[in-house]
Amino acid sequence: MLVLVLNAGSSSLKFGVFSAGDDTREVFKGSYERFQNGSCEYRFRHGETDERGAAAFASPSDALKGVPDALKRFDLDSIDAIGHRIVHGGSRFSAPTLLDDETVEAIAALTPLAPLHNPANLEAVRLCRGLWPNLPQVAVFDTAFHLTNPPSATTYAVPAAWREAGLRRYGFHGTSHKYVAMRAALEIGRPISDLQLVSVHLGNGASVCAVNRGQSMDSSMGMTPLEGLVMGTRSGDVDPGAFGFLSRRLGLSVQDIEDALYEDSGLKGLAGSSDMRDIEDRAAKGDPQAQLAIEIYAYRARKYVGAYAAAMGGLDAVVFTGGIGENSPSMRRRICDGLDFMGLQLDHDRNMAVNLSHRAAPQIQAYGSRVRVFVTETAEQLMIARETAAALAGGRSGGELRLPIAVSARHVHLSREAVDDLFGKGYMLDQAIRLRQPGHWAAGERVTLVGPKGRLERVAILGPLRERTQIEVSRTDSFALGIDVPVRDSGELEGTPQVTILGPAGSIATDGLIIAARHIHANPADAARLGIQDGDYVDISVGDEDRSLTFGRTLVRVGANAFTEVHIDTDEANAAGIEAAGTGELVHI
Repeated sequence: MLVLVLNAGSSSLKFGVFSAGDDTREVFKGSYERFQNGSCEYRFRHGETDERGAAAFASPSDALKGVPDALKRFDLDSIDAIGHRIVHGGSRFSAPTLLDDETVEAIAALTPLAPLHNPANLEAVRLCRGLWPNLPQVAVFDTAFHLTNPPSATTYAVPAAWREAGLRRYGFHGTSHKYVAMRAALEIGRPISDLQLVSVHLGNGASVCAVNRGQSMDSSMGMTPLEGLVMGTRSGDVDPGAFGFLSRRLGLSVQDIEDALYEDSGLKGLAGSSDMRDIEDRAAKGDPQAQLAIEIYAYRARKYVGAYAAAMGGLDAVVFTGGIGENSPSMRRRICDGLDFMGLQLDHDRNMAVNLSHRAAPQIQAYGSRVRVFVTETAEQLMIARETAAALAGGRSGGELRLPIAVSARHVHLSREAVDDLFGKGYMLDQAIRLRQPGHWAAGERVTLVGPKGRLERVAILGPLRERTQIEVSRTDSFALGIDVPVRDSGELEGTPQVTILGPAGSIATDGLIIAARHIHANPADAARLGIQDGDYVDISVGDEDRSLTFGRTLVRVGANAFTEVHIDTDEANAAGIEAAGTGELVHI
């Protein structure tokens, strides 16, 4: 499948053609930039060809109309699909989405959230639907990767009416952060679900993302792409009290202030230029404004790296990407210097010798550093091509099989050593109730969980015994115990908090306390019917059409003898109106 990928901005048009399959690869790369006086600069790269020149296009929209002829010149006009980068998808669009009239209208309604980006993205969508009316076109959203952020990260502490109107944090650069996190995991040689990463995307737009065990946990950008780091022309974090102050002192309107924060702030506001290369050159010659701009830029980024390492409770690697992240060794060093306290030490020679050819991801940490540091080119267009092809491949057909939903109340999985400590040496638990999953049972015995705030009595024990004790509670239970409990896949216990377990013969203080991520157990036959595979994340819809609820990012676990069912906890069951059990359907994608 040949996929044309478009990244249409207000001042540039970037596009590529990808052969999408098991090994997606770029076969053509093009761009139109520097629009002025009715013309622009273009660059086309295809095979050994690297062509540059000027074209008579006055705007990115005009340039887009010339893309079909450009592709035809290189015998690439037989494309099969088009993927569009859309900056803001709000809370509705959590996955790549086929573009139709309804979807275009829904994206247009989100324009106030990304006034500099979504209009240009949508203009490209409308033009492409006219230029290629018979081709499927897919929207891939910058915000989608961050929809796994918990409410504690996305909720602003503002009046309820504001929140109900849609005021919340979203995060951006999701496609970039997702790619570089996957690229780092590949280099480390461990599953991304085992890693805690901070992705640092530094360019004209800049953001930091905490990627906690494969999922975005937090991002420095907020409701709009204005929050967070200092950027080329955007301010990043600013006290909202500035609006009232500037209105009273300078007589500026809300629109005046917002425009200035987007277009005249950041590096431009600090040093008169939005180009870090220019600012670094001026700083080296003694320009105090340029020097201050660099210090502020690095300080803000370093602060977010440290904050996200603390938020995740650990850090395996920092990954730099984006134009500045890839090309400025001095900025990488400024950000990393001072992070020795958490085991991050940069090798200054390796930092200066970064080579990113052939999509390399070199490591630049010092030998002995506990935290790895990577530099890699982002590949947003490659990710958009992959996700476009995957969205069109489909294969999942909800409704073919009703999925039983089992409500999992708080329980523990004990190790042999834990049983000995709690019940006495050599004690054998009573396998009182056989569960639907083959070989699994509930014991007749119970234990008590004790936290700093309270205790949970008569907690069930599920078998068989495990190598490591695991305790599963709901979010509500975590407040009863007074412990901040992370959401984890079963078995992912590194860095989890401790809780005390009381038994009739003794007690133990052990880590392994988690809120279990919802998941599906499926046998191979049912998985094949549903078009799902082990390790996939899917959405499950429960309830009737009028009052349905969708459980997003539900992990698939395929086992040879598994009984096919969805496992949710009591909080999730209460939200869905399920008392003990229910059924749901795989959401068609």
